[in-house]
Amino acid sequence: MKRQVRAGGPVTRGTSAARTVEETVDDGPRKPGAAQLRRRLGRGDLRAVPEVRRALRELLRHWGRPGHSETAELLTSELVTNALIHTEHDALLTATVSPHALRVEVRDFVGRRPRLGVPIADDGTHGRGLVLVQSLADAWGVRVHGVGKVVWFELEEGAA
Repeated sequence: MKRQVRAGGPVTRGTSAARTVEETVDDGPRKPGAAQLRRRLGRGDLRAVPEVRRALRELLRHWGRPGHSETAELLTSELVTNALIHTEHDALLTATVSPHALRVEVRDFVGRRPRLGVPIADDGTHGRGLVLVQSLADAWGVRVHGVGKVVWFELEEGAA
């Protein structure tokens, strides 16, 4: 069973379904065995997307079963691209990996919640990002802050 969490709390659902300013990989005080990637993404800088994928790939080099890293890269690309295209501000990426799970959060500074829409067949690749996140992540959601929001997903190491 997958779970989706919104600002009001968990909602359970079935399994069907800018220039980079700062990068840090941190093994600081978290759960034992956890590592973290933090990156500030400059406003509208889509060059950051492949850079984030590369950094995440390095972070996940020894984690998860085959295919997990590729799924994580795809979903992270979607969240980062959405934050950079649909806002007029910087964004912050935080990826935390532990022996059992990966959590990726992308914070932007626009309070407007993302909408999960149905992609239009002749609209190229637009409108598919959150559908992919919903389909492939073990959990995902949106957490609203005083200024902006965090869109996040989790992949569990042992999930099928």
